[in-house]
Amino acid sequence: MTVDPADPIRQRRELVARFAAMGRLAGWSLFGLAFVAFIVGMLTGLDGVVVVVVIGCIALGSTLLLPAIIIGFGVTAAEREDRG
Repeated sequence: MTVDPADPIRQRRELVARFAAMGRLAGWSLFGLAFVAFIVGMLTGLDGVVVVVVIGCIALGSTLLLPAIIIGFGVTAAEREDRG
């Protein structure tokens, strides 16, 4: 998406869209890390550290992913509304 330098609304929307994309990437990456840690933990024995890592990754991933998805949908809807 190319942004007209004279339109501050579109500039701000692109910035918000970039942050939402980074949040989605971080959230899904944390879910992937939780999955890998869980599999490794199942193979080696679930000790306290593995459980903390899995639960921490799921909690932090959810905290990042939920608002990022909602904001991303909002930006998409605003762009669609502007196009008519």
